[in-house]
Amino acid sequence: MPTYHYRCSQCGHEEEVFQRMTDNALTKCPKCGAESYERVISADGGFVLKGSGFYSTDYCGSKSSSKGSESGGGCSTGSCPFTK
Repeated sequence: MPTYHYRCSQCGHEEEVFQRMTDNALTKCPKCGAESYERVISADGGFVLKGSGFYSTDYCGSKSSSKGSESGGGCSTGSCPFTK
């Protein structure tokens, strides 16, 4: 289920809400009750590759290491755009 970021333009209250993609957007602010609650486009919650299950050859140009590391996929050459 996606997480949506909402903000009230009346009182400034902000929160993240788990909703189905098919659910209607919320319009009523839970704090002040105004009908000025709207979804905000956010850069939070991006796709992150971490853990030992990811291999550097799958996500980087470097083929010197076959197993990923815990902190970013094992890209040790600095050529990987995912670790910058």
